[in-house]
Amino acid sequence: MFQFFRYYNNTSFFLSLSLCLLFSLPSLFPARTLPGDFLPADLSPNATWNNFVNFIDAGKGANFSGMSELKKYFHRFGYLQIVPDNFTDLFDDNLEYAVQNYQKNLGLTVTGRLDAGTVTQIMAPRCGVSDARKTSSSDEIHVTKHYAYFYGQPRWRGSSHTTLTYAFSRDHTIDYLSPSDVKDAFRRSFSRWSSVIPVNFTESDTYSTADIKIGFYGGDHGDGEPFDGVLGVLAHAFSPENGRLHLDDAETWAVDFKSSKSKAAVDLESVATHEIGHILGLAHSSVKDAIMYPSLSPRTKKVDLKIDDVEGIQALYGSNPDFSYSSLMESDISSGWVIGRSIKWLTYLVLVIVGILL
Repeated sequence: MFQFFRYYNNTSFFLSLSLCLLFSLPSLFPARTLPGDFLPADLSPNATWNNFVNFIDAGKGANFSGMSELKKYFHRFGYLQIVPDNFTDLFDDNLEYAVQNYQKNLGLTVTGRLDAGTVTQIMAPRCGVSDARKTSSSDEIHVTKHYAYFYGQPRWRGSSHTTLTYAFSRDHTIDYLSPSDVKDAFRRSFSRWSSVIPVNFTESDTYSTADIKIGFYGGDHGDGEPFDGVLGVLAHAFSPENGRLHLDDAETWAVDFKSSKSKAAVDLESVATHEIGHILGLAHSSVKDAIMYPSLSPRTKKVDLKIDDVEGIQALYGSNPDFSYSSLMESDISSGWVIGRSIKWLTYLVLVIVGILL
C-alpha cells in the first residue's frame, strides 16, 4: 500500500525552520500546545493528524492526553507491534524506539524526540502502505539500498503480463473531475513507469478481469485498510499480483491547481504514480525526492521518477530498451540528488561527457 514522500513548498520550509528554532529546547521542557496559526500552512484545519502538533518537543517520560493516538499512528505504519488496546499516553521506551526508526526511514535527523521536523512529517498526508521492514508475510518489506521491496520481492511474471491491463470502477468514482481527466492522469502515470521497464499498460473496459483495478473509496471499504478522512491517508495499493489501487474519496483531488483553489487539493497524477510503483512491487523509499517516498503535501505536483525509483524497478523487471539515463541524470543533478550517491553515477556522467567530446 502506499506511503508518501514529503514535499515542502517554500512556506512549509520556512515554517518548519521557525518551529525548529522555537522548540529546539532541552528535553526537560514539556510538549507545546500551539495555536492554529502555527499549523503547517499546507494542511487543512480539519486534517486527520493536526492534533499531533500538540506533541512538539515531547520526549521519553512525557505523558500527555492523546499520545495513545500517536502510538496508533506508529502501529498502523509498522513502527509499533504492541496491541492498540494496550496503548497508554506515556512516551515510553517503545515509542522512543518507534520514533527513532521512523526518523531513520523517512530521512530525518534521528533524535528519538518529537522535534518540529518529525511532527511536521508525521502530520503530512501520506500513502497508506506500511513502512514496516520485516521478514515474513507477502506485504512486509525487504530493504535494498534506499528503495525497498515487499517481502519476497513479488513482481508480475510471465509473458502474459508483458502488458498489464487496468480498469476503473464504475461504482466507485468522484463526480467533480471528468472521467477523461482522471483517465489521462493515470495514463501519464503508467507511461512514466513503462518508459523505464519492459512492461506496457493498456486500459480495459472490463473491470472484473483487469490486472489493475482502480477506484475511489471512503472509510472502511472492505480491504482491511480503512481510509480516514481529509489529508490523512491519501491512497493505498497492494503488492503484485493483487492489482488493487484505491484512492480516498474524502480528498479534494485535482488535475490542475489553476482550476482547483482548495488549500487541501491533492494532485491525482502524483498519487497515481506513487501507487503504481506499489502495484509493480516497490515499497517505500527513504529518499525524499523519490516518487516512492511515502508523503505528499497538498497542492504539490511530484510526478517525475528519480534514480532511486528507476534503480529499484529495473532490478525487478529489467530496463526498457529505449530508456536512457542521460535525461534522468540531468534532472537529478539539478535537484542535488547525485551528491552523495554511488561513485558509479559520477563515473557514468564522466564517460558520457568523454564520449561526446570524442
